Amino acid sequence: MRAVAALVAGRHREDVAAVFGVSLKAVDFWWAKWQAGGREALVMRPRGKPVGVHQVLGEAEQAAVRQAVLDHIPSDLGLSGQLWTRGQIGELIFKLYRVRFTEPGVGKYLKRWGLTFQRPDKRAVEQDPEAVRLWREETWPAIRARAKAENGEVLFADQVGIRSNQVTGRTWGARGATPVVHRTGNRFSVNAMSAISTRGRMHFMVFTESFDAKVMCRFLARIVGHFDHKVHLIVDRHSAHRSKTVRTWLADHQAQIELHFLPSYSPELNPDELVNADLKRSLPHTHRARNQVELAAETRRFFHRRQRQPHIVRGYFGGPHVRYVLDENPMSF
Repeated sequence: MRAVAALVAGRHREDVAAVFGVSLKAVDFWWAKWQAGGREALVMRPRGKPVGVHQVLGEAEQAAVRQAVLDHIPSDLGLSGQLWTRGQIGELIFKLYRVRFTEPGVGKYLKRWGLTFQRPDKRAVEQDPEAVRLWREETWPAIRARAKAENGEVLFADQVGIRSNQVTGRTWGARGATPVVHRTGNRFSVNAMSAISTRGRMHFMVFTESFDAKVMCRFLARIVGHFDHKVHLIVDRHSAHRSKTVRTWLADHQAQIELHFLPSYSPELNPDELVNADLKRSLPHTHRARNQVELAAETRRFFHRRQRQPHIVRGYFGGPHVRYVLDENPMSF
């Protein structure tokens, strides 16, 4: 277009070819197109065959394979393994349509279908999908409505263990030389219990003994002491949460706190699980604890820091599997 503009302005074709570094033949070709069709004739158009022309699999066949990959694991369809690879998808195509593809050929179809190679989320095979649906669509909205009517507080809680030999995350190092992290050879651990709300509040307790019903009652007493209205505490189905000791304690404090249980084998429904993951990612960035006392202190520092960062606490509820907590229309799931 710039070359033609120069010609229209009266420049000689030899000058235009020299300025733009092209041949006289190219200049003459562009000028001929301009004279025949104007500016529209010079617009760049895709070269080669249109997408989809002469594809081995038809549109319906491609849609069937794509849906099979999204809805099933390989072993569901008579193949081996639980994760899809290009080779596995090629085997599926051969099984269905007796057509062989190379892995790069399968990759082209996958790109066209909008599929990418991802790390999958994990779910327990014991999880009951119907129980999860009922929690999202009926149980949780009912708890939220009750808490709102009582002017109460809703908290999600969970416990976590931190070990001295745990190293998570990545660091920089020379190519081909794995970096070394020095840590104590002694093994020790601490435990913590935390609870968070959508308002950005966080409550926690760090302890060194094993988590049991007595520890749970101690944590419940701490929670109750922070509020002058009723608390609805949502936890998993850990045996300590459902123990006789805890039930007896709750019966004596039923006007102050009530426990609600998530569906079994469904940790992804609890936003406080994201606090645990954040804790385990953050601790390696502080100095390495040499004993249990230091590890407990580092853990407390993490929780104190998050208590001063309510925007981060609220952000835990933005995870893809826990956004239902903020959703006023649970039927959208």
